[in-house]
Amino acid sequence: MFLKEKTQNLTIPKHIAIILDGNGRYAQRLHMPRTFGHQKGVENIETITLECQKVGIQALSVYAFSTENWKRPKEEVDFLMTLPKEFEKRFKENFEKFDVRVMFSGRKTHLSKENLEIMNRIEQNTKERKGFILNICFDYGSYDEITQAVQGIAQDVLDGKKLISEITPDDISNRLYTKELPPLDLLIRPSGEIRLSNFMLWQVAYSELYFCKTYWPAFSKKDLNEAILAYNHRDRRFGGIKQS
Repeated sequence: MFLKEKTQNLTIPKHIAIILDGNGRYAQRLHMPRTFGHQKGVENIETITLECQKVGIQALSVYAFSTENWKRPKEEVDFLMTLPKEFEKRFKENFEKFDVRVMFSGRKTHLSKENLEIMNRIEQNTKERKGFILNICFDYGSYDEITQAVQGIAQDVLDGKKLISEITPDDISNRLYTKELPPLDLLIRPSGEIRLSNFMLWQVAYSELYFCKTYWPAFSKKDLNEAILAYNHRDRRFGGIKQS
């Protein structure tokens, strides 16, 4: 029985994030090139996005390309840099049909002019949609994100707009890429790895973490359902104690 048939009995997270891990190992298991795994991983973004929307989740953030991924072989990086164009072509119609807004989080300083134009066009064409938010973290790194936020606050102090004593955690949160999204409730990492890999380190402070062994290209609606069911068995106290 799929989760959509049981949602009335569950707490549905508003915002989930997924580290898209295991593409290369998925391909190698099938004796295919690593780029095959990345292609299948991109295709799976659409499947899981629409399933998230169906069960009542409001936003999905996916870790598609990290600031450290530039260290990978040139052939693999070159293929990954074609993904924004492929994404626009493949998902445009379905995302319009299901009222999906797309945003991109990450550095804009290392990407090609063509990719920046594609990403900007996608964001502009979908910005008025209200049905769901897909946040694609592309050339994203949490260290870089937090550093930029701190630099912005420091500039405000230098400009006399804010006192050091007035700085709050909200000042940092409001300068992160995710400032328009609900707080992160659940972070999922497929593939068997158990680490965060510089992903949403600030946002994940009170999120629930879920790890599974399925490689991302094979991560199914059933796997998503199991993650949300596990989320419902967590006792989220946010540092406090619930009174009996």
